[in-house]
Amino acid sequence: MTIQSELDDVLEAIEEAAKDYQVDAAELIKYIKENVSTEANEQALFNALNRIDIDEPNWTYVAARIFLNKLYEQAARNRGYHRSAKYGNFFSLIKVLTEKGIYSADLLDLYSKQEIDELANEIEPERDHLFNYIGLFLLADRYLARDHDRNVYELPQERFMIIAMTLMKNEKPSIRLSLVKEAYWALSHLYMTVATPTLSNAGKSFGQLSSCFIDTVEDSLDGIYLNNWDIARLSKDGGGIGIYYGKVRALGSDIKRFKGNSSGVIPWIRLINDTAVSVDQLGQRQGAIAVYLDVFHKDIMNGFLDLKTNNGDERRKAHDIFTGVAIPDLFMEKLQEVDENGRSIGEWHTFCPHEVKQIMGWKDEHGNPLGLEDFYDETDHKYFTEKYMEAVNHPLLPRKTYRAMDIMVRIMVAQLETGTPYMFYRDEVNRQNPNKHLLGKGRTSIFCSNLCTEIAQNMSATTIVKEYQDEDGNLVIVRKPGNFVVCNLSSINLAKAVPDHVLERLIPIQVRMLDNVIDLNTITVGQAQKTNQKFRAIGLGTFGWHHLLALKKIYWESEEAVQYADSLYEDIAYYTIRASMELAREKGAYSQFEGSEWQTGDYFDRKNYTSARWIQLKHDIKQYGIRNGWLMAVAPNSSTAKIGGSTDGIDPIYAPVYAEEKKNFKFKVTAPDLNHMTYEYYRRARHQLDQIWSIRQNAARSRHIDQSVSFNLYVKHDIKAKELLHLHMEAWKQGVKTTYYVRSTSQAEIEECEACHS
Repeated sequence: MTIQSELDDVLEAIEEAAKDYQVDAAELIKYIKENVSTEANEQALFNALNRIDIDEPNWTYVAARIFLNKLYEQAARNRGYHRSAKYGNFFSLIKVLTEKGIYSADLLDLYSKQEIDELANEIEPERDHLFNYIGLFLLADRYLARDHDRNVYELPQERFMIIAMTLMKNEKPSIRLSLVKEAYWALSHLYMTVATPTLSNAGKSFGQLSSCFIDTVEDSLDGIYLNNWDIARLSKDGGGIGIYYGKVRALGSDIKRFKGNSSGVIPWIRLINDTAVSVDQLGQRQGAIAVYLDVFHKDIMNGFLDLKTNNGDERRKAHDIFTGVAIPDLFMEKLQEVDENGRSIGEWHTFCPHEVKQIMGWKDEHGNPLGLEDFYDETDHKYFTEKYMEAVNHPLLPRKTYRAMDIMVRIMVAQLETGTPYMFYRDEVNRQNPNKHLLGKGRTSIFCSNLCTEIAQNMSATTIVKEYQDEDGNLVIVRKPGNFVVCNLSSINLAKAVPDHVLERLIPIQVRMLDNVIDLNTITVGQAQKTNQKFRAIGLGTFGWHHLLALKKIYWESEEAVQYADSLYEDIAYYTIRASMELAREKGAYSQFEGSEWQTGDYFDRKNYTSARWIQLKHDIKQYGIRNGWLMAVAPNSSTAKIGGSTDGIDPIYAPVYAEEKKNFKFKVTAPDLNHMTYEYYRRARHQLDQIWSIRQNAARSRHIDQSVSFNLYVKHDIKAKELLHLHMEAWKQGVKTTYYVRSTSQAEIEECEACHS
């Protein structure tokens, strides 16, 4: 391409975008004409980015158009067609990238050339104009298919079509193409995004499609090391991981009846930390792992809460993992016990789970020992409280006793310094679990959440049941698979889908796409694959909440926002559950449906869903079943929300205008659809907003979410302990199941796992 033709292309892109977005680009065009060089794209882009500001936010679309022009040019050069065509031959792209080993051979094996050509006709290059600059930059930089030398081959609409083809490839031939077209419609209009692993790996010959995983560690050397092995394999493939360590014996406990020999959980967590650092995710970033412990575990105050802080013995630190605390209602109640002077006096006892099992003698119906962690408080019977008091009153059971408030203070100090631990309200999570039927009332099925606190599914440890030598002399280890949780994520772009009134059309295609991920996935850890098939859990979520409020002219700190969260998420829940029922009607229910709250109708009764549409749906599910054991989870949505041109998850914006740093330059980013009308609703950003309103919104939203929500608390660095405690108490009282980071103004931006950012 000559310098002049490159210049002409850049000028055409700028003029076209300037007209579309009513931007006066005359000055920029004059500058480029007077400063012609072989880097016209870069000069134009740099100038456009510098003009993005609160008064001219639409310059982001001009910058996107310039960047898009460059992408078209690179793809055309690499694929051998004229740049004026924008998009080349779709079939040829698939053929070339399959031959290069980038794409899976499945696409050419399962789709005929005629079908691929028909789908190529559906591709709409004009939809590339929906991207703002940062969204297009992230999509191109991280997700578009490139060859082994990092040369761009795939363009944005082709990535969307490849995802649609991949997720629908095993559907019945009679309906497959129409389903691919629907999925492409949803993706290309930016009405939804798929999770990062799906966005990156769908259609390719490597990588898996699921976002996050959760494992339970058995209290044995085998269990600890086999967990580490499983975690390493998942981390290699790009998964974010949550690990429950509450069953592992505490510091000073006995090993094989030798007293005082256990080193507790801290050394094993440090081992996990090393795995996270050593086994990176496809060469792009280190592994992302969260470890959870119960607040009644004896090691909670013996190093766990200080794992990420900068004070204390570095030999007992694990700075690269994230922490979470599982908290029963009883602990929160103890925080409220005060003397006549208002001083907190509630006592809290911590125990070693191994010693509890040894001494208390609690057993399940199969004779297996149970610990405190195996019980939770139901609404009509306080099973955990009863067992806890039995343990407290047992004269031979060792414990460490603290003021409950002293533990809470340590939690909050760590949160203000590091953002963690996350809070997991275990009783509420288990009460709201639609699949609690498999263990019986009061028995814990869910011990912790995942890396981003939005997943809540049944868990159990994988155990070794036999080791033997086979007839060929091989040493064989037989493992009984536990419930190793897998979450498959996808999110609605609220600010695009709601104003366009497409939820009823959109959600069924999203649910089908998510359900298909379960069958398409090849997870390297067998028990995770098995659990995924057993429960067929999905996590449909949302992003763009603050964006939507601004478009609707609803203030964040208002009763109207709380009521809107309630009504909107009830609609989303209804469409999602109905879509799963329709899939069950077509393909069959998940294997554990019988006896679940979906089947008995208790789920709907507990939610007080009494309108005609809910009554009909409850009846239909009883008749046809439901395809997926869990359905909804609201993830953090950072990078994919930017690709969708909207705001992160259910979070308020960082600021109406802020600086985004990328590689070797920095540029301004404005809140989406920022103008003189929406500014008023964006004006108060994250750390200025009263977090009680955020809690109230999330409580209203959570009532309709069968799993949970990645919900951050934003606080000033000088917040008083009493004020932060009040926020935690309010979240618990209102039935919030989990809270994610406590983000203080004194913390640097917290690096997060992008696997969960669907």
